[in-house]
Amino acid sequence: MTAAHNAYPNLLAPLDLGFTTLRNRVLMGSMHTGMEDFFWHYDKLAAYFAERAAGGVGLIVTGGIAPNIAGWVAPLAGRMSHRGHVIPHRKITRAVHAEGGHICMQILHSGRYGYHPFIVGASRRKSPITPFTPRALSESGVKRTIRDYIHAAELARDAGYDGVEVMGSEGYLINQFLVERTNDRHDAYGGSLANRQRMAIKIVEGIRAALGPDFILIYRLSMLDLVENGQRWDEIVRLARAIEAAGATLINTGIGWHESRVPTIVTRVPRAAFAWVTAKLKNEVDLPLVTTNRVNTPEVAESLLADGSADMVSMARPFLADPEFVNKARDNRAADINTCIACNQACLDHAFQNKRASCLVNPRAGRETELNFPPATRSRRIAVVGAGPAGLEAATRCAERGHDVTLFDEADEIGGQFNMAKRIPGKEEFHETLRYFGRRLEQTGVELRLNTTATADTLAADGFDEIVIATGVTPRRPAIEGIDHPKVASYIDILRGRHTAGRRVAVIGAGGIGFDVSEFLTHDRPAPSEDRELFFDEWGVDRTAAAAGGLIEPHPSPSPREVMLLQRSHDKPGRGLGKTSGWAHRASLKHKGVIMLGGASYERIDDDGLHLRIDNESRVLDVDTVVICAGQETRRDLADALEARGLACHVIGGAKLAAELDAKRSIREAAELAARLN
Repeated sequence: MTAAHNAYPNLLAPLDLGFTTLRNRVLMGSMHTGMEDFFWHYDKLAAYFAERAAGGVGLIVTGGIAPNIAGWVAPLAGRMSHRGHVIPHRKITRAVHAEGGHICMQILHSGRYGYHPFIVGASRRKSPITPFTPRALSESGVKRTIRDYIHAAELARDAGYDGVEVMGSEGYLINQFLVERTNDRHDAYGGSLANRQRMAIKIVEGIRAALGPDFILIYRLSMLDLVENGQRWDEIVRLARAIEAAGATLINTGIGWHESRVPTIVTRVPRAAFAWVTAKLKNEVDLPLVTTNRVNTPEVAESLLADGSADMVSMARPFLADPEFVNKARDNRAADINTCIACNQACLDHAFQNKRASCLVNPRAGRETELNFPPATRSRRIAVVGAGPAGLEAATRCAERGHDVTLFDEADEIGGQFNMAKRIPGKEEFHETLRYFGRRLEQTGVELRLNTTATADTLAADGFDEIVIATGVTPRRPAIEGIDHPKVASYIDILRGRHTAGRRVAVIGAGGIGFDVSEFLTHDRPAPSEDRELFFDEWGVDRTAAAAGGLIEPHPSPSPREVMLLQRSHDKPGRGLGKTSGWAHRASLKHKGVIMLGGASYERIDDDGLHLRIDNESRVLDVDTVVICAGQETRRDLADALEARGLACHVIGGAKLAAELDAKRSIREAAELAARLN
């Protein structure tokens, strides 16, 4: 073992499965990319997986592929049910095998979670996340579905896959059969525990019998449902033992249903918060177990294997952020890893909007055949003004291509708006992105000039070939009488510590910034995102897993302030928040007693507080502090000055469009610009 390997000896150790050996203990977990659904995307999908295999991943699991039409997640979603589906998948398996990797196809039947009118379920019980009511499968329909799983596995082997993962968690079809919450049947697949577990066991038995002993068979087991009337721990153990006896090779950990009231993967969840569940099951079965959820660094992964919590570690989104994750860990370059911040903005939010998945911190993810950064045909001198996310991406990508880049910023540190985001409880991971960009500046040789105001005159005098304006945004000051009153502070003043909020606070603006500021004002340190015990208390997670579904009554810590979150619109506050994380944002503020009011018309601010009208009724909020989070305006003054002098420039990020701290768009625009500059 080399010195480089010594840092992660468990993570990088091979795993002998008896009939094959995985090169390390890293499993790239299943993620739906949107490319699985249409075969004309399979060249792109093959490139996407091949790059992760080349990056050192031991075992890859694809996004979910349905075993039949009823199992579609959405109309025309990926399916493996007849011979015509096999040939396109061979592009994927050949590409992965050429890079020395192993790959399994996940078989996922959405059950009542499907977004189409043909959905079926254990019973006729509509889910809260889809508009359609499922048709209850007949007993013969269940048997036919079991055969469809087995047939899908057979076709997967013909397509060159090394195995399959049977998706038995997250509230999908198999999970729906397991609990009385969604199963009120009175036949061989309902009622008793043995009957409710019958489908899962028959699927695993059938696949093993059909495909023999030398085929990887992963079962994704829901170890903590996190829904009312979910499985009890003794039921989970019984199923795990039965799945082992039925012939599974590995058991992968599943945490929570999509309708759970407990967040499980967003950035507010502490790292490896649920690994204890996998460790608890280790004492009950003998086959290798895979742990998962919010593992995003090799150090965390190594610790879970070293302490015996699991035999493998599954990471999904970290391989969107950095396909070279494993190679960098192996080569003792963990500091070079572009860390997943679990924001969900470009991955899961895209997936649930039927868009192709990508990554906020790595916009090349999912676009491996389209967005590349080859050496430039000639080196140019490039000025980038603004060291926020857009400027950092543009500067480092241009320098990577061989350009001579100078990066200017008025501040004394890089990061721009990310320096405020990292202060929000539940968004501490933004520190990692700034660490990564700092490292990239060093590696690519960007000349960094902090505490420097770039002007049209200085830029013109320096004779740059290209000028990139990434000056970001400035807070908008609404026209409210008394806006200069001492009670008033901008969100920047609050987050930067230039103004300390009082005991009673009104926040004007209920967009993403208003929600973030409200989180900041209502949490002490450490926040639940930094402390597992606080997190479990906040959301009501039973640490012993004894309660049904693993749920108990939440006991959030009290807020140090009374906060009212206000908006002019009558819409539901937070309507524009991320699809997969916004609900947790709203729930967190509800835990802290934040009052959310819409339809507010602001009249004035004075010594008495904030005067406003709601539903034509005048009110005075007796508050100590009024925080303004009323949007932003572009900082285009430098771009305008350059254009007035006849100097062309490229405007990106917030300077181009003052959307609500849209780092996803800003970083993508910067990467696309860097790819074009030759």
